[in-house]
Amino acid sequence: MYQTESWGSPYVPASGRNGVGSYSGGGGDPFERIERLAAESAVVIFSISSCCMCHAIKRLFCGMGVNPTVYELDQAGDPIAGKEMEMALMRLIGASSAAALPVVFVGGKLVGAMDRVMASHINGTLVPLLKDAGALWL
Repeated sequence: MYQTESWGSPYVPASGRNGVGSYSGGGGDPFERIERLAAESAVVIFSISSCCMCHAIKRLFCGMGVNPTVYELDQAGDPIAGKEMEMALMRLIGASSAAALPVVFVGGKLVGAMDRVMASHINGTLVPLLKDAGALWL
């Protein structure tokens, strides 16, 4: 299964609390928070818990033997901060609707939303990305 990160307070780097990062959401630039959280694990998924496409992406990675870190934006301790991050992710990938989620980072680098992740999986470029990031050891 995948690891859902806590949204406690305040933000603690992954090395600061037994390898589990958290984020308070309050203050700061949402783009900087996204970059910081994306760099903490080999595979990071920004998701909404009730989104079927988010669920499908999480299942894809789990089915490949990858244990992604998942940030459920609708379960943030601060709902406004979760919304801010969602809007920042939409701008980051150039989306104009809420269909932007899930957004996936591999090795701290943006892969994209569902369409780009699935295209990478189908054309065979996803597995090498995962291997390079240390998320997959086949």
